[in-house]
Amino acid sequence: MPVITHFNIMVPGIKETDSRITVTAPWDGQEIATVAAIDAKGAEQAMATAHSIFRDKDRWLPPQQRIDILEKTAAIMSQREDKLALEAAREGGKPLLDSKVEVARAIDGVKNCIECLRTEGGREIPMNLNPASVSRLAVTRKEPIGVVMAVSAFNHPLNLIVHQVGPAIASGCPVIIKPAEDTPLSCFRFVQILREAGLPDEYCQPVVVSDLSVATQLVSDERVGFFSFIGSAKVGWMLRSRLAPGARCALEHGGAAPVILAQDADLDDTLPLLAKGGFYHAGQVCVSVQRVFAHHSIAETVANKLAELGDAMTIGNPILSDTEVGPLIRHRETERVANWVDEAVQQGAKLITGGKQLSESAYACTVLYNPSADARVSSMEIFGPVICVYPYDDIDDAIHRANSLPFAFQASVITRNIDIAMRCYRRLDASAVMVNDHTAFRVDWMPFAGLRQSGLGVGGIPYTFEDMQIEKMLVLRSQEL
Repeated sequence: MPVITHFNIMVPGIKETDSRITVTAPWDGQEIATVAAIDAKGAEQAMATAHSIFRDKDRWLPPQQRIDILEKTAAIMSQREDKLALEAAREGGKPLLDSKVEVARAIDGVKNCIECLRTEGGREIPMNLNPASVSRLAVTRKEPIGVVMAVSAFNHPLNLIVHQVGPAIASGCPVIIKPAEDTPLSCFRFVQILREAGLPDEYCQPVVVSDLSVATQLVSDERVGFFSFIGSAKVGWMLRSRLAPGARCALEHGGAAPVILAQDADLDDTLPLLAKGGFYHAGQVCVSVQRVFAHHSIAETVANKLAELGDAMTIGNPILSDTEVGPLIRHRETERVANWVDEAVQQGAKLITGGKQLSESAYACTVLYNPSADARVSSMEIFGPVICVYPYDDIDDAIHRANSLPFAFQASVITRNIDIAMRCYRRLDASAVMVNDHTAFRVDWMPFAGLRQSGLGVGGIPYTFEDMQIEKMLVLRSQEL
């Protein structure tokens, strides 16, 4: 029998109870760990601890100490890179080759937090411009906003945690982080490393909860200064409505990312990118390639070549080195994707490839041709390994169809014509438009923002670092100024 890892409660002052969650591998359901859960009493202790640190400015961590902790954290993570990648792959189902990339990004993200500390600061406000401002100097400094309450998603179990916890540590905010119940191990492991690197236990408290009411208790607490959420729109908007007055927040949800392929698109260059962007992590990415609008002269070719690329991908156990597409996170998600695809085919979509469950946890890479606009695969986020291809005659019609949903996140256009690229850039409803690339492109220092129902605020480490601080002004009056 494999050894089952157990993670104790990491809230100072709270003893472990019998309440715990069991973490299983999504590929085969094997139990891999247990994590002790907190109840309402534990949640109150965690919040009181974080708030007491924030209110006692003598306990604030000076910038040089934060830098030292983050530098040591990055060094320890680098030493344990392979173990972190394997654990992330086992708990989340992202193939090992992609989980290794995720860990490398997470390490770089910690370094990015250090760069923010070294390069981001206050500013001078112009004075001596009118009689009222004579003999005055006004400057600002940055201070932590308060207790950060963060709720995270399953699909990048280490890197998302770094995006939420790293900026909080860099900005000096005490943080309580609740990872997804399916994937808490990478989070707890990261916090263990932070503490090993010298972070006081009280500054970062990872928690899983005995029931969802405890999570709501934490989020709605009046002591929360900033709420960071990554997950479904339904849950995110609900939790935002529960925030206490004065709490700020950032929400990152999903979308139904559109791609527009012009008639002159270089298919040999870009279709492998689109296939990767659609089938990567079994499509469980918030900006995964989902809706591909291709000029009618190339649409069937696009669908058939995407199908060939999907058929060539190895679907299997995510901890194996040759696996390219792993499982969906839960069996009910596999069933949901199957139902949506079956529904689309019944409504007239042409099934080019896939369209079948390979096991309780795995679904074949699937390409659908021209599903109806009201099919769920066309109108909602699939979050599965499914790409839909739609023919169009007029590019403005393609743009209109791309913009027709209540989501707006990242989009892309594939063309060799600069005017077509710029026309799509100007007219697509998106916070980012990629040219000749897939919609899931991201580096962690760029802005990453869901619009409309896709989110609120701007993600990306420097932007989150900014959100977790206030700009506090000092005005000096002197006759020498």
